[in-house]
Amino acid sequence: MVKQAKAQRILTHDQIWVALDRLAARAGLSPSGLAKRAGLDPTTFNRSKRVTSDGRERWPSTESIAKALAAAGASIDGFARLVDDDAGDGRSVPLLGFAQAGASGAFDESGHPSGKGWSEIALPTAEDGQAFALEISGDALLPAYRDGDIILVSPAAPIRKGDRVVVKTRTDEVTIATLRRRTAKALDLQALDASQAARTLAAADVAWVARIVWASQ
Repeated sequence: MVKQAKAQRILTHDQIWVALDRLAARAGLSPSGLAKRAGLDPTTFNRSKRVTSDGRERWPSTESIAKALAAAGASIDGFARLVDDDAGDGRSVPLLGFAQAGASGAFDESGHPSGKGWSEIALPTAEDGQAFALEISGDALLPAYRDGDIILVSPAAPIRKGDRVVVKTRTDEVTIATLRRRTAKALDLQALDASQAARTLAAADVAWVARIVWASQ
């Protein structure tokens, strides 16, 4: 009897990074939070570090993976399971950089992800099938959100006074703020930096508004 050779499986760039995202999520962290806990530069696992400026794929080092596993209290066998395409736990959501959120075509008229540029990330709280994630870049939203933080946004979640929300205007401006009041005619917003003045948007100028339901620490 001739034994059939087992098909070889090739590890892909996307698989290894998705596994690191899942590892961070299971530890209740963003990728940058996991890197920081592992004693690495906080940007080590950020999406901006995964592809070079000339388009070449950048892989995490074995040393950084080992440190991440130790920080998350996970084994190499457990990481191998996370690498598997079927290892998802149904909690992966679309991910886009906040800086790209204002690009035309990134969302449909209802505020759901659309078009190119989206990837995926595993998060510990993503039961909402309409939820998506945004990765903060830069320091403009300090102290509320830091560079590399991930926020989970739900277009379906009810919005109440005092909630932090993402608002997209019809001119493609995307803002994160605290909701002060919402009426049929206007949206009153307070900047995350309390020293900044409140802002009122006419309802007719708002494309959509969605609540932030989770943020990485």
